[in-house]
Amino acid sequence: MRVHVVDGTFELYRAHYSKRPSHQAGGRDVKATVGVCASMLALLDESAEACTHLAIAFDNPIRSFRNDLWHGYKSDEGVPPELREQFDLVEELARALGLVVWSMREWEADDALATAAARWSGVAEVRMMTPDKDLGQCLGPGVVQVDRIRRKVTDEAGFRQRWGIAPASLPDWLGLVGDEADGIPGLPGFGAKTATAVLARWPHLEDVPRTTPWGLGRAGTDDRLRATLDQQWDEAQLWRKLATVVRDVPLPEELAALAWRGPRPEASQLCARLGARDLEERARRRAEAGGVG
Repeated sequence: MRVHVVDGTFELYRAHYSKRPSHQAGGRDVKATVGVCASMLALLDESAEACTHLAIAFDNPIRSFRNDLWHGYKSDEGVPPELREQFDLVEELARALGLVVWSMREWEADDALATAAARWSGVAEVRMMTPDKDLGQCLGPGVVQVDRIRRKVTDEAGFRQRWGIAPASLPDWLGLVGDEADGIPGLPGFGAKTATAVLARWPHLEDVPRTTPWGLGRAGTDDRLRATLDQQWDEAQLWRKLATVVRDVPLPEELAALAWRGPRPEASQLCARLGARDLEERARRRAEAGGVG
């Protein structure tokens, strides 16, 4: 059994900025909404993926508990109005087409995917459908990450080969280096190579010596960075917390509920209103052919 959990917010942005033709309904831009749901139906049709169970998570709104911890954390500032207006609509259409939708408010879509990975990795292969590097920290037995754009699947071994650290060390790495996309500053002077060299030896910040030399072959630099870590310890802890996914979000569904069984009755009317009757027809044909549930 394979459980596919999708970063819907990424898919929404991807569809909005794609080369798909403009799609208007009632004078409203619905290109991203239609694009996301078309992509999910395509995923159900990809036999090579053996998609049996599926859920999609959205940041709605973009802000989360992390914004309360750090004022500079990413927010909905700069989201195009025509895209922001589709946040509720895409969830409505996805549900109508029979998908399990996780609408994240206090948490983020990443936290929903991480929770699914933690909850169901022992009974199924969980495939996290997102290129977001943050989800790399969840990789392990029964959990892989799929970049649909590059058609690339990454498991724990692949992560270690690329990053040079264990998946569990990724939040510590981001705590040192920072993450511009999420508004995490990191510590001054720490670059990717240095952070990797440190965490390859000491997997977590608490393990890193703060009073003895690191012995990485650059005495002066090592001393300076060690002093920075010691002096900005609280900041490093905060940056790591911001980069750490939550794995116990209270998702209400049991695993069986993620089995896709076809569109709901309301799909026909909603798809007609959005000028996307083909989505309902595709979903109905897929369900009549056997669905996945």
